[in-house]
Amino acid sequence: MNAAVLGIDIGTSGTRALVVDAKGTVIAQGAAPQASSHPRPSYSEQNPAEWWAATKRAVSQALGRAAAAPEDIAAVGLSGQMHGLVLLDEADNVIRPAILWDDQRAAAECAEIEEGFGREKLLEIACNPALAGFTAPKIAWIQKHEPDSWARTRRILLPKDYIRLRLAGEYATDVADASGMLLLDVRKRDWSDEILSFLNVDRRLLPRLYESPDVTGAVTAEAAAATGLAEGTPVVAGAGDQAAAAVGNGIVTGGSVSATLGTSGVIFAATDAPLPDVPRGRVHAFCHAVPGMWHIMGVVLSAGGSLQWVRNELAEAERAEAQRRGVDVYDVLCEKALKIPPGAEGLIFLPYLAGERSPLNDPYARGAWIGLTVRHGKGHLVRAVVEGATFAMLESLNVVKELGGEVNEIRLSGGGATSRLWQSVQASVYNQPVSLLEVSEGSAYGAALLAMVGAGFYATVDHACAKVVRTTASVNPAPAAANVYNRTFPLYKQAYQQLKNEFKALGEVSGA
Repeated sequence: MNAAVLGIDIGTSGTRALVVDAKGTVIAQGAAPQASSHPRPSYSEQNPAEWWAATKRAVSQALGRAAAAPEDIAAVGLSGQMHGLVLLDEADNVIRPAILWDDQRAAAECAEIEEGFGREKLLEIACNPALAGFTAPKIAWIQKHEPDSWARTRRILLPKDYIRLRLAGEYATDVADASGMLLLDVRKRDWSDEILSFLNVDRRLLPRLYESPDVTGAVTAEAAAATGLAEGTPVVAGAGDQAAAAVGNGIVTGGSVSATLGTSGVIFAATDAPLPDVPRGRVHAFCHAVPGMWHIMGVVLSAGGSLQWVRNELAEAERAEAQRRGVDVYDVLCEKALKIPPGAEGLIFLPYLAGERSPLNDPYARGAWIGLTVRHGKGHLVRAVVEGATFAMLESLNVVKELGGEVNEIRLSGGGATSRLWQSVQASVYNQPVSLLEVSEGSAYGAALLAMVGAGFYATVDHACAKVVRTTASVNPAPAAANVYNRTFPLYKQAYQQLKNEFKALGEVSGA
């Protein structure tokens, strides 16, 4: 085969690997699942050793299915779930399970950081408020609650960068992923000595910073034997999953916005300067994976994750039906929802199963169906979940517009991009046509495009995207559905406001 690259994405529910040729065609892929643990309400953890085991399986599968020789892979690109805290001791052993992006235990530490350091000063430097999902509050929580773990810590890494260490033996990260740690001066694209000093974090604990297409190291002999890659294969910096997915979607210049639906839901707009939401901090302003660019991003913590919860907890009959028919259980659930009219006959769902980030910044927020009657069945429940998750994304899209982000085109990606239900609901909720992509492989595909630049296939990230990212179709809003959603959206927002204090009280009672 011709020269190709490998993109690896360390997701929350699994790890994926894609072999992609220089024209952007996906030759083969591999995947391996991994589980999260939730030892207490609002806690979310994973064992980094499982990421490495999943990476080895996924990469070996992808290379085998591509019939690729090790030397066919010109470079490796990395992507992964953002914000996760990985602590290593002096021998690079993992000290404790990684605390993940959707973990909400550090709410008190967020308040302490903003009070002690200053919220507006934090927004000026890090361009974001202190949120429980970010890495810095997790560090503060460890310092307070697990001082022995902190005393042993010699390195702090993000999830994908732990895989880099196992692949290339290097401590490195990219500025896009580092932006989500709340330790970076986002304007300067460098660690903030002021924030590090306040948190008592030695800069030497942190990895070296790179731009996303930069080469950070090469595959070691040990990693080559474990994965099937060739020793010496360059490993580029890569990016956090959302910035990588944006590259894969071609969101590298102003005007185009992506709406990505995976476990989380993300609205992402590229900008040529940081646009922090001061003083409210409703959305994130991070460095982009494109050198010299930034982005605005709104994150819904449980978008597709809400439908995943329905599948896991409430869809035993649908799982059996899916098995009989030889289809995915999501197909069965969405078929039922498509039979229900827009608005789910007066049923609203708040998708805050893991608290909420954008634009609420509320770790105490909880999920709820509102308006249940005896008429409502499984199809209503599912449709309300899809509509509620999309309403949550619309809230972030509206903030992006308010801050001056251009929204000339919305491109769909993630699992929601392949579902007729999600496509139609998004077009009508946003009341704007949505574009579908020829390749909708998300973060792993973006990581592969960054690897192409690092390998010299293309001179810049913009050039790579212009050559290989293509839209195939668009879905228009349905006027009747858009009218229903326009009337329902204010009720959705009011429902949260009316329940906000009760959610917090329930969290305090349960100890969450």
